[in-house]
Amino acid sequence: MTKEGRIVVSALASLILIPAVWALPATPSTTTRGVSIQDAAPPQAQSQSVSGKIASVEKSSFTLTVGAASTNQGRQFQQSAAKTMNFMVDKNTTIDGKLKVGATADVIYREDNGQNVAISVHIAP
Repeated sequence: MTKEGRIVVSALASLILIPAVWALPATPSTTTRGVSIQDAAPPQAQSQSVSGKIASVEKSSFTLTVGAASTNQGRQFQQSAAKTMNFMVDKNTTIDGKLKVGATADVIYREDNGQNVAISVHIAP
């Protein structure tokens, strides 16, 4: 094959590959340690825990009377005076035991739009 023939074949191959490359989906150029930003999970709300006595039970929520609550925020524990806290229960909440007034419960929860959403509830026997 002559020099001119090789140039023509190379030019034709390039013309065929250019539309194929343009047809590929765009990928994000910004990555974090090999994971694209689109694939990265959104930051999770930090969970907290509290124990107390159940004061009332509704269909999708319950109220806990908390005396000297310990909330876990990272590695800090905060103590507070007795108060009542309202918790929302959703389809992802796991409940170990039966929610009933007067029972002692340990609740792991997260804040979501200003409301306490129970992640798990363990009722003491």
